[in-house]
Amino acid sequence: MATSQKLKEHFLTCTICTEVFDNPCTLVCYHTFCRKCVVNYTKTRPEAISAKSLLCPFCSKMTKVSAPERPVEEWADGVKPSFVIQGLLDSFGPGSRGTTYCTCCHAEGETTPATVWCAICDESLCHRCARMHTRFPSTRHHDVLDLSGEVNISRKRNVMCNEHKEECIKFLCKDCKKVTCQICCVIYHRKCDSVVTLESELPALKSQLLTEKENILKKQILMETRVDTVKSSFSTEKNRYAQIESDIKSSGNKAREKITLKENKLLDELKEVSEKHIGQMTDDIKSGEISVQMYRQQAELIDQTLRSECDMDVYEMYQGCEAGDVEAVGDADLKEKGRLARIMFKQDTDKLSRALDDLQLGEIVVLFEGVLDLKGSPVLQDSINVLDLTVTPVLRDTINVTVAGDVNESRPIDVITLVINDTDTVVTTDWNNNSVKSFYTRDNQSCHSKLSLDSTPWSLTNLQHNQVAVTVHNNTIVMVQVNPDLVMLSTIATSKQYCGITSLTPSTLAASSQSPPCVDILDMTGNVLRSISPLSGGEKILQSPFFLCTTGTGNILVTDYNCMCVLCLTTEGDVTFTYLTSRTSPLGITSTSTGDILFADSQDNVVHLTKTGQFVRNILTADGSVRSPYGVCVDGCDHVYVCNYFSDEIKVFTCSDTA
Repeated sequence: MATSQKLKEHFLTCTICTEVFDNPCTLVCYHTFCRKCVVNYTKTRPEAISAKSLLCPFCSKMTKVSAPERPVEEWADGVKPSFVIQGLLDSFGPGSRGTTYCTCCHAEGETTPATVWCAICDESLCHRCARMHTRFPSTRHHDVLDLSGEVNISRKRNVMCNEHKEECIKFLCKDCKKVTCQICCVIYHRKCDSVVTLESELPALKSQLLTEKENILKKQILMETRVDTVKSSFSTEKNRYAQIESDIKSSGNKAREKITLKENKLLDELKEVSEKHIGQMTDDIKSGEISVQMYRQQAELIDQTLRSECDMDVYEMYQGCEAGDVEAVGDADLKEKGRLARIMFKQDTDKLSRALDDLQLGEIVVLFEGVLDLKGSPVLQDSINVLDLTVTPVLRDTINVTVAGDVNESRPIDVITLVINDTDTVVTTDWNNNSVKSFYTRDNQSCHSKLSLDSTPWSLTNLQHNQVAVTVHNNTIVMVQVNPDLVMLSTIATSKQYCGITSLTPSTLAASSQSPPCVDILDMTGNVLRSISPLSGGEKILQSPFFLCTTGTGNILVTDYNCMCVLCLTTEGDVTFTYLTSRTSPLGITSTSTGDILFADSQDNVVHLTKTGQFVRNILTADGSVRSPYGVCVDGCDHVYVCNYFSDEIKVFTCSDTA
């Protein structure tokens, strides 16, 4: 039947297994699934298992199970389907098609095909029982429909009370929001103010359902539009990913070509010198062989002379030997200076290893909608974000960084944000209390953690998902794990006292020093791989590099307090741009996903620069609650965080056109 098929396709199909419901259950959110399907889905979600609840795959609402001590496989056994779903299954589900049997005869153990349906009694009747049905005064006026053809049966289900099995549910307690039978009304709802018949409330309920239907249809249209949008971009994105794959391979090929060129250059050089050396050795062999022959001849000649009876022959031979005529020509060649003695291949394996570690083919940057991704790119701790820098920032929150146990007034220097197990976490360095602190919200309660250090901390950077590195003014870099509570991991001893720090790659850091003023590229053990100290007109540019951050292209942004400038450096030490401030000293700095730059200055401003170092505007000023700003960072939710050094606060601003 077409009607039955349509109902099964649209209403009686489990959205998990896409089959007709098999032993369905309806959760508290009124979404229905096969029991085994919802149980199997729940088993994959640890949060649902720990909450002893069934998890809805559609809306993620949880349904508490009645017997959590039982195996998970049995958690859905006590959850029944809704009356509507059960009614549709009874009418159109598996086993409902084919012959319909008489309800009365079935009660007597017989299977007699039904010929009519009584809409009032909600029973199917055979020809004989239908005749009896029309003879009883109480049922003779019931509407009876013929089942011989395709009929639209309006089935009115009589739902019986679970406690009073013979009583139909006909009443609604609006105070308790429960449907009941007449006996339940008398026993349990005597004191309730609003108990009405279910039939009288149906118009209002239907009106609300129509409103809900309109809302659902709007959501359906919105979702269909969204699906169409995704479909339209599906092919484009596939082609774009293919192009990215091609670009990655091209980068690899270019790197391999350069390596091959260097290899061929070494091989050519080896061939040239080796051929020269082999040629010299061949000449030496030939010359030596000639010398051997000459010595042999001279020896034989002397031997003959000694056997000669002529005294004059002996004397002439003696004179010849005395004059040095017996020295072979090859002897002089063997004594020649500056000849090739040996060829070796000197390989600096450490340098090669560092070069391979620093090899930059590019990076895959994943942008999430409204979520900061710190797993995909551990290098750019604050560069993946969604900010509208054209709007006026709005103050949304103030974090007081003074916590229990602080001896001195708090002085926040630097700040970063992380997302730890779906918990937004703010991490800051407190200069005056020799500590690193984290602030977060758990169970609607503001929480914090404090990690005390041996000396004064300055700057910090994110290394990977939940680890940060902190520069400390006792020639150390401290590695800290954020859970979001803080745990000390390790301490790295360094040869210099570093201020600013930023992560370049998973295996390298950049750190700034004031004595001598430079930016060092470090490995994860603190060894200096390269020291950068750029020159201008023969003089060093850097004087007091305070803060660093990494751009999306892998360059290093540096704020120099005494030079009153912002520099962008490559990892090789080249200066890509220099921005000179106007009689103010720059401090904390950060970069956004679009390459825009924000930095704090000593005149209570947060300045916006383009990615090429062009001034845009003062995005925050003293009028916007900024006082003595130091550290600055952004997150993935339109927020800008500013450390107010002298007021022991971190100000949180929103940059969004919907703020």
